[in-house]
Amino acid sequence: MKDPIVRKVEQVPVARFYEKYRTDLELQLLNTPAGMSRYIIQPALNRPGLALAGYLGYFAHERIQVFGAAEMAYLSTLQGEERHTRLEGICAEDTPCFIFARGYDVPQDVLQIADSHSISVFRSDLLTMEFVNRATVILENEFADSTTVHGCMVDVRGVGVLITGKGGVGKSEISLGLVERGAALVADDMVRIRNLGGELIAHAPSLSSGFIEIRGLGIINVTNLFGLKAYRREKRIDLIINLFAGEMTEIERLGMEHKTTSILGVDVERLNLPVAPGRDMSRLVEVAALGKYLRESGYDMAGEFNKRLNREIARKTIYRGNAD
Repeated sequence: MKDPIVRKVEQVPVARFYEKYRTDLELQLLNTPAGMSRYIIQPALNRPGLALAGYLGYFAHERIQVFGAAEMAYLSTLQGEERHTRLEGICAEDTPCFIFARGYDVPQDVLQIADSHSISVFRSDLLTMEFVNRATVILENEFADSTTVHGCMVDVRGVGVLITGKGGVGKSEISLGLVERGAALVADDMVRIRNLGGELIAHAPSLSSGFIEIRGLGIINVTNLFGLKAYRREKRIDLIINLFAGEMTEIERLGMEHKTTSILGVDVERLNLPVAPGRDMSRLVEVAALGKYLRESGYDMAGEFNKRLNREIARKTIYRGNAD
């Protein structure tokens, strides 16, 4: 598998964040849209309680500023010039936007000051912590390193298997066979991968999501043929099966050596599987996935056989020694 091109996201436009996630986050724009041209440059949120209290030493102004019950309660205690000064203090050049949770009515002076700095103010009906949790997951996804690889991704009994290999080797046909056996298709041909906290999460481009191309048959919608269980929107990559034409080494035949492939800085176990006429490749991939599941559960089939072999060699050595 060739080294994939890594896509790094360093900023997300506020306009895109709002348009893409306003339904999920129940967002309403309350003031001028001029602030839509600003950028979110950190995948984290900030509660500006200390800044409202006048301490700006460690104010994370480059993050989305979230106002909850505590911030609103303290803001209501501020009056006159002090209130105006504190609000001005949290309006920085790189502040992305303000978001007021719990459906709070935003005071007019907050909207006016935000307008003067071209900062968008949003309101969400979600409880503060629910909003923070949802928005954090969304931002982690948006800022995650990503790449695209050529292959097929399937969920085989809970094990995420990325099938790679040269074009025409049979990746899609094997994936279709796995779906017939109860697996779920994640992506065919183009697999998009994100690194989320050290886990590789794969999904399909929106255009091809749920479809698989089989030479001679054309495009197939797996959910129409096999039901909703035959498709999964995304899945963690647990195992890479690399298909190739050729012979395996002795060590690979025994399954004692577990090789890895690095994607986005994460090492994933890789199994090189030779393709040959007459081999039931779908069944072999399924067995490989089940073997991976057993290893993760603490049982290594090849390791168990090796222990038996070593015990037998030791027994025969002792027997021969006694015979001498």
